[in-house]
Amino acid sequence: MMGGYLARDTWLHRLPAGLKLVALAAVSLALLPVQDWRLLALCLAALVGLYAALGRAALQRLGLFRPLLPLLVIVGGLQGVFNQWQDGAVVVLRLLVMVLAADLVTMTTTMTALMDAVEPLFRLLRPFGVNARKIALAVALVLRFIPVLLANWRAREEAWQARSSRRVPLRIVVLFLAETLRLADHVAEALDARGYGRPHRPS
Repeated sequence: MMGGYLARDTWLHRLPAGLKLVALAAVSLALLPVQDWRLLALCLAALVGLYAALGRAALQRLGLFRPLLPLLVIVGGLQGVFNQWQDGAVVVLRLLVMVLAADLVTMTTTMTALMDAVEPLFRLLRPFGVNARKIALAVALVLRFIPVLLANWRAREEAWQARSSRRVPLRIVVLFLAETLRLADHVAEALDARGYGRPHRPS
């Protein structure tokens, strides 16, 4: 599960997790009304520059998002067919910027730091019997899970392409889904072993 974290000491690693999450939310909201594909392209170029500034290992992570390309082509193509090509470019570029920005946060923030940053948001629910630490863990796991799943899919895709020139068959997709479910089970068992599955007793 920690495969999505880039274990390096950079200026972005040293920024507080809460600040990075707030910045991510602000950027995502600010991008929603943007309809100029050129401005979004500049944002994407700036993000790629940030990846490059963090080193080769960070830049290589961009390859993890290759499985998203077919989906982006379909979404952008439909927008281009029914509207204009600029509309398709705007949708694709906005999605890419949001996904890369989110990955930039998760790869420079430890799981513990993510949990500590989001836990205060759920403490107001404690009078209703809600365990704020569990909710914070769930949010952190979701943020961390996405890059790991992309890496697992890429490994299967490249293994198939090394053996065959045909497109990835359905059975590879089924095996990937089965592996994802097993991973989820292992994570759940590990959490139970650490006491996260026990009923919360308000103090």
